[in-house]
Amino acid sequence: MTEHKPETSPANGKLPVRKPTVGLALGGGGARGLAHIAMLEAFDELGLKPNVIAGTSIGAIFGAAYASGISGRDLREHTRYILSQRFGLIRDLFMRRAQPFSQLLSLFGARNAILDPLVVLDMILPKTVKETFAECEISLKIVASDFYDQEQKVFSDGLVRPAVAASMALPVIFQPVVQEGRALIDGGLTNPLPFDLLLPETDIVIAIDVSGAPVPDPRRVAPTAFSALFSSAFLFERTIIREKLKTRQPDILIYAGTSQFQVLDFLKCDDILAAAEPAKERLKQQLTRILSVETLPVLEGPDAAPPLLAPPKRKKRRLLPRPRKERELE
Repeated sequence: MTEHKPETSPANGKLPVRKPTVGLALGGGGARGLAHIAMLEAFDELGLKPNVIAGTSIGAIFGAAYASGISGRDLREHTRYILSQRFGLIRDLFMRRAQPFSQLLSLFGARNAILDPLVVLDMILPKTVKETFAECEISLKIVASDFYDQEQKVFSDGLVRPAVAASMALPVIFQPVVQEGRALIDGGLTNPLPFDLLLPETDIVIAIDVSGAPVPDPRRVAPTAFSALFSSAFLFERTIIREKLKTRQPDILIYAGTSQFQVLDFLKCDDILAAAEPAKERLKQQLTRILSVETLPVLEGPDAAPPLLAPPKRKKRRLLPRPRKERELE
């Protein structure tokens, strides 16, 4: 957790000021979420680090890696390397799958999924990802969904990998993660863009939306069965995000610009990252601007708490409203 030191007290006797704390929410969106790498690079290029990261699904994967101290550039290189081994990776996944291949023809068989998310994580996560939340260099929150209670489950302590595995456990593709008698599945089904988890404890909240929307195929009006199966969950998540934004909003909301890609287009990594470059530049511009004008007073006395845990109460201001045209891009 970053220590916040107040700047030198001004000569006019006013209270010293501090830089605001920053929370970063990384949403779910399948392969579109590879765009998160570009957004993390934006922080590195500005010489900044968020104080807290909240992640869902693929956002949980990259959030856990970044919170462990892995740079955006290193994440790009690692991800490209992993995906370049596509034939060996696919072979290994199905050799270590959650059920025999013959049962894949019957998705309603005795077993509950194709792949074990913990096995997949062991194959794709960098080895330097921290083992526990307490070891992370940046405070981390991971969102999963409780299947039976039908509510979100937020992890902020304990082991990191089981929490991330639960967050990415998209039904049918991944089997649920069972923990303490709870069946946990994809966090995107309850909180696909978890910026609300950051509002109580950070001054500036940044949300990266990679949920996207299906793009019509000019060759056919109706989607294929395969496309409909894997896009339906993300249509639901998109609805959740829109409803959340009607009542509360982050200070900076960035759409990644990757809607043209399918949720399983992981082998188009370079194309997705290239498509995310304009969004990366928007994030840098907006983050630079908001931090250049935003300072907060340092509380003093016995009631003053660490700013990350209890920031001064102040009216939230959207310093950078997005034009209607930009909001409708995706």
